[in-house]
Amino acid sequence: MAAPRPFTFDDELAFRSAAMEWLAVRTNDGAEPMNYLDIEDFRFEDDYIPLRNRYKGIWKPARFGAALSFTTKYTPPGKARPYEDAVGGDGLIRYKWRAGGPNIPDNRALRTAMQLRLPLIWFYGIAEGIYQPVFPVYLVAEEQEYEQFVVAIDEVHDLFVKHGGASPASALSEIEKRYAARTVRQRLHQPVFRSMVMNAYGKRCAVCALHQAALLDAAHIMPDSHAEGIAAVTNGLSLCKTHHSAFDQRFLGIRPDYVVEIREDLLANEDDPALRHGFHKFHGKPLLAIPGRRSHRPSAALLEQTYNAFKEAA
Repeated sequence: MAAPRPFTFDDELAFRSAAMEWLAVRTNDGAEPMNYLDIEDFRFEDDYIPLRNRYKGIWKPARFGAALSFTTKYTPPGKARPYEDAVGGDGLIRYKWRAGGPNIPDNRALRTAMQLRLPLIWFYGIAEGIYQPVFPVYLVAEEQEYEQFVVAIDEVHDLFVKHGGASPASALSEIEKRYAARTVRQRLHQPVFRSMVMNAYGKRCAVCALHQAALLDAAHIMPDSHAEGIAAVTNGLSLCKTHHSAFDQRFLGIRPDYVVEIREDLLANEDDPALRHGFHKFHGKPLLAIPGRRSHRPSAALLEQTYNAFKEAA
């Protein structure tokens, strides 16, 4: 039996477009994560070509000329990733080469995708076997001295096209760098953070146990603008929109021992049924939903800082 013919450039573009349209449907336009087995359901014109490889971080199918996807595997809180993907001063993510030098096949496959400006899929591990697909992403530069590629989402990629593909350090103005950082935070960090937090809390509000994902937010304990406001599950709380707003506005505090407190002026208002049912009954009570894994539970140190701010506002 003859081997399948290699894909042409147009074939690859058609495959990538179909794959990303399928992912958009399966993930609610990139808002929801996927189980690794569900990712393997994709078919292109009745042909099965996996979107990612279970055993490799960088994936180039045999019929492709360039990499199709890359994966950041889940690492439990407190453990170091084997390849640390960092954010540069331009706000863009760096994805490390695979160990072995610049010319091993996987690194060449990423470089070819960069040179051809092909869209890729980034599968970001948020739990064991659960991935947040981020797409489309592009590689816009290679920093060989650091053994890494520079990753941009589609809107930011357009800036580099405008600048003729120049390196991030020289291409972007300060305004464009701020735009890039904000866009990456909104399109990459926030969906990944939300998925990690929702998964850890079983899609329930920590305060009231509301179990409706569309009505829940992944709240930062320390804001992401703060030096300690990292996009980690230990800096997160799953909160319904009402309790999220109350937490941010210091109407509601959570002690480091996971007990809820309500501000005294709200407690004093006994005539409002919404306050009685939405706030008063949770005062002095432990959180109704917390992660089962201790390593995923909110940081007591971060809660203490926000609890102190809550007490000052009371």
